[in-house]
Amino acid sequence: MIRTTLQLGYNSKPIRFVIVGAWNTIFAYISLAFFYYLLSDKMHYLVIMAFTSVLNITNAYICHKFFVFKTKGNYIKEYLRYYVIYSVPMAIGFISFPFCIEILKMNFYVTQAILTLITLIISWFGHKNVSFRS
Repeated sequence: MIRTTLQLGYNSKPIRFVIVGAWNTIFAYISLAFFYYLLSDKMHYLVIMAFTSVLNITNAYICHKFFVFKTKGNYIKEYLRYYVIYSVPMAIGFISFPFCIEILKMNFYVTQAILTLITLIISWFGHKNVSFRS
C-alpha cells in the first residue's frame, strides 16, 4: 500500500517538479556561491551571475524536459522557450541583486536565496504553460 502511494506520488508532475526544483535550487545556489567565492576578487558579481545563469538554466532544462514534463523531440524550440521563461526571473535578478547588495547592503548569499524563491514560483507557471506545453 505504501509503495503504491509513493509510486503514484512520484508519477505526479507537480511532485516531480518539486523534486527537480529542489535539485535545481541546490545546484544553482551552490554553483553561483562557488563561482562567486572563487572569482569575486577578479570579476564583478553580475558577470559571475551571467555565466552561472547559462550553466544553471541548461541544467534545469535537461531535468525538466526528461524528468518532469517528459516531452519528446523539440529540443531547440523548447530550450529557446525555456530561456524566454527564465528571462523574467533573470531580469528580476539582474535588477534586484545590485539593489539589494549595493543599496540595501544585504548579504550576497541571503539575496541569492530570496531571489531563488521568486524564480521557483515564476518558473513553475511559465514552464508548465509555455516551455513544455503540449
